[in-house]
Amino acid sequence: MKTFIVPLAAMLVAVSLANEVHRTYDSDHQHKRSQLQSGRQAVGYDPIETTSEFWQQKAQDILKVKLNEVPTVTKAKNVVYFIGDGMSAQTIAATRMYMGNENRMLSFEQFPYLATAKTYCVNRQVPDSACTATAFMSGVKNNYGMINVGPHVPRYNCEYNRTEAEFLGLLKWAQEAGMATGLVTNTRITHATPAGTYASVADRDWEDDSFVKKAGCDVNEYPDIAHQLIHGEVGKNFKVILGGGRAHFVPSTQMDDENVAGSRTDGRNLINEWKEAHPGNSEYVWNKAGLQSIDVENTENVLGLFQSGHCLYNLEIDDLKLGAVKPKLSEMVEVALKVLSNSANGFFLFVEGGKIDMAHHGTQPRLALEETVEFSRAIELAHKMTNVEDTLIVVSSDHGHTMTYNGYTKRGSDILGIADVSDEDGLPYTTLSYANGAGYYRTYKDANHAEREDISGYNYEDYNTQYLATVPLSSEAHGGEDVAVFASGPLAHVFRGNIEQNVLPDLISYAAKIGQYLENGGEGDGGDDGDGDGSGSSLMVCIQLTVICAVAALFAQLKW
Repeated sequence: MKTFIVPLAAMLVAVSLANEVHRTYDSDHQHKRSQLQSGRQAVGYDPIETTSEFWQQKAQDILKVKLNEVPTVTKAKNVVYFIGDGMSAQTIAATRMYMGNENRMLSFEQFPYLATAKTYCVNRQVPDSACTATAFMSGVKNNYGMINVGPHVPRYNCEYNRTEAEFLGLLKWAQEAGMATGLVTNTRITHATPAGTYASVADRDWEDDSFVKKAGCDVNEYPDIAHQLIHGEVGKNFKVILGGGRAHFVPSTQMDDENVAGSRTDGRNLINEWKEAHPGNSEYVWNKAGLQSIDVENTENVLGLFQSGHCLYNLEIDDLKLGAVKPKLSEMVEVALKVLSNSANGFFLFVEGGKIDMAHHGTQPRLALEETVEFSRAIELAHKMTNVEDTLIVVSSDHGHTMTYNGYTKRGSDILGIADVSDEDGLPYTTLSYANGAGYYRTYKDANHAEREDISGYNYEDYNTQYLATVPLSSEAHGGEDVAVFASGPLAHVFRGNIEQNVLPDLISYAAKIGQYLENGGEGDGGDDGDGDGSGSSLMVCIQLTVICAVAALFAQLKW
């Protein structure tokens, strides 16, 4: 039976590859900024949409695509894991409009498999990026504000047993399997989400030793996040590290590459320590020119820190004409993939589009939507640079935000403009608004909510403009809704249904045969698709038989 299944499974994989490779990805989000800031008029809709036949045919076309989708059931040699920080479903929908119209799709929306994930943490209904990073990287739900420390430990605690309470997940498992690993973000590399890939701390704010000391903790017993990146068991083995946050690696008595003082109080320059630990074919870079000059075929290790704090927003880079100095997310991803692709044992790259979240915190949706476009662009690039037959790409978010896409706007209206006029107070409101945040102070004339501001004169072409908010907060809050999970490549079909967020590492590790599913010591070609005790092989046989029966039934139905 096995002799029959293997070649037929190979045939099905080829069919799946053909189906997915020929998907049409919308590359038109290489838009010109002037198009988005020129006060566009509503273009309405195509007259063909007024016919019933158009929608019926569209449904039939989509059905045919779905019927032809066949899962790829081989092991994933490579994994690229994308997290759009704060990328809610509302953000995705609004970004389609920002790109042009309702029919557009972001690159990852065209992946064949979709799930939703529940984002709460152990002690909070609405999470932060620390407990969510722990869940989607290490498979454990824990407490708000803590990274890779068990939920039995309270936040800020530095008297727990580290051996018993701390853990690491996907990138540790990938390294144990012999895969090359990398980390890319446009936030500080020590920020909560990227830190979830390599660090364990009882407080997400312990980004360098100064914060650990302020908490009254021993930095030797409980090392800071930056220290763990350079010297920790996972961080020190990264082949690629690209992001911001240079200050946390440089002493407060020294100036960095852009003449900005560091923030460490221990006198240690961790950038120099990284260089000493990675002699030979290694590169430290701090600007775009350095990044793009890397000999990607012969460089083994790369550390790139492009800003003292968080990297700039895309629109800031454009506005300040820093495109020759500051790399964007897609440019960092391109270099990372080229370096990691040299690994014969495959690679695991984690990428965070972190500035989506920060723009929402400021109730600045133009910035957030542009960051989502860049995130989509990076994913499309990764899809084109890899092979769907051997590379699993997973795209998700850590949590949502309170931005809403509301009103009854006409087709073709500017998503960032005025939606309509209230039938209660006769004043205009925007299509996008927030439940809370600093935008409150642009919404009402006084703190008693007695009268709203007339916002018709606000400049909504300015990306710094804050949008309406109902409750005053210095920083807009996260949302507690489920987030989407998109998947493409080997075993992507297991990403279906509504799941807990901490299940994601298990699904990914099963597809890549790492962690508890590691086989043949992690250095071989993957062998069979089992987990070492026969249960994995049995599962693969069941999956293959199910697929075979489904395809046979389809052939019979279509009289092929």
